[in-house]
Amino acid sequence: MSNPQAEASTARQLDLGLGLPSLAIEPDWKAQQRLWGHSFHPMSSYLASFPAALAHAFVARYSRPGDVVFDPFSGRGTAPLQAAAEGRVGVGNDLNPFAYLLTAAKLEPANPAEARTRLTALRLAWAGSAPEWQARADAIQADPAGGGPAPVAEEVAVAFHRRTFAQLLFIRAALDLDDRVDRFLAAAAAGILHGKSPSYLSTLMPNTFSMAPRYVREYAARTGFSSPERDVFDCLAAKLDRLFRQPLPRGAGIALLGDARDAGTRAVEALRERRLPERARLVVASPPYLRVVKYGYYNWLRAWFLGLDSRAIDAALDDAHHRAPYLAFLREVLRDLQPTLTEDGVAVLVIGDVATDRGRAIQHGLGLAERVWEEAAAPEGYHLAGIAVDDIHAHRKMTKLWGREAGRATQIDRILVLASGEAGRRRAVSGAHLPVDWTWPPRLRSL
Repeated sequence: MSNPQAEASTARQLDLGLGLPSLAIEPDWKAQQRLWGHSFHPMSSYLASFPAALAHAFVARYSRPGDVVFDPFSGRGTAPLQAAAEGRVGVGNDLNPFAYLLTAAKLEPANPAEARTRLTALRLAWAGSAPEWQARADAIQADPAGGGPAPVAEEVAVAFHRRTFAQLLFIRAALDLDDRVDRFLAAAAAGILHGKSPSYLSTLMPNTFSMAPRYVREYAARTGFSSPERDVFDCLAAKLDRLFRQPLPRGAGIALLGDARDAGTRAVEALRERRLPERARLVVASPPYLRVVKYGYYNWLRAWFLGLDSRAIDAALDDAHHRAPYLAFLREVLRDLQPTLTEDGVAVLVIGDVATDRGRAIQHGLGLAERVWEEAAAPEGYHLAGIAVDDIHAHRKMTKLWGREAGRATQIDRILVLASGEAGRRRAVSGAHLPVDWTWPPRLRSL
């Protein structure tokens, strides 16, 4: 029996003149609720992350429980977390230490008892040292450059109520990010640093990203901004309640920090150390978009809280790729990934066409999926299953807050589906038509 929706989707893709065989995967992830998926997903906002429902669409079609699902550009860990929540082994890698922290917090999480016990201990420790930390906070807010043992940027000092700021300074010093439980609490706290509702610690900025530091300083001075008092421990306890609405992910998880160009090799080593299957049956990844997001700059307040250098993050990530070096970079990534895939392994790459960079038209930003296939994947021996098209509506983007140019940089995501060999290509093509269960949390019968 024919599927009119799939046929219409295929026809629409062919009309775009992509030059590649289309793959009729209906983008039914668009019909799901914004917060579809495991309750850990919204731990913290992170720009340019794809929805958990998109990850599920491919995890459900192209993997089975126990399979390894890998993302070498894991961002906030969406793909490996959803894979682990569905009984797979989720592995995520990122060069951004903030992204790594979020991925690690989700894949190697504290359990509810551990997190709440540690939060209670922190609350008690704060009660015994509050005057000292309050004095330090007051001195810093009065003189950010010289009022404490280390300089604090003015835009940080003005963002919080004096008592909230003191509590943040305390837990910032107390948390050990190498400790699994503390890392989970730090990631949860990073997610509530700023936003417009009472659940956030500062109302100065939206929660999606940090506004420009200069804008923050000038706005605070011009308006006499004063953030309402928020108790860090109460807000963090409420955040934990939201995160633990569902059971912990059933599958194993591994988070890696490092360059995507050798992420596959490092993933195999980490899997071997844990005596898990060493090769990935599915890769789901969204390589960084061409010249769009500065991850450090747009997360400078979270970076401060976590003891990270936002400028160093952007320098390491080098987001200012033009097309030629971008394709060379992805070829290196795919070369390293090839031997880490099973014989029937499938790689799904979400590649955004980029029309503008900060409001200016750029050259060579369109047709990237086709170029990735021709210049990065094909030379490394991959087999092409096809390409699906995911139109992105500007009103659904986090960047809708940027004004007139909001959402215009990337209007189409092209989903390039590759395989390690002919068996994987056949599996990818036949699996494209499989129905997906969108029940979440899943029914027991589907586990």
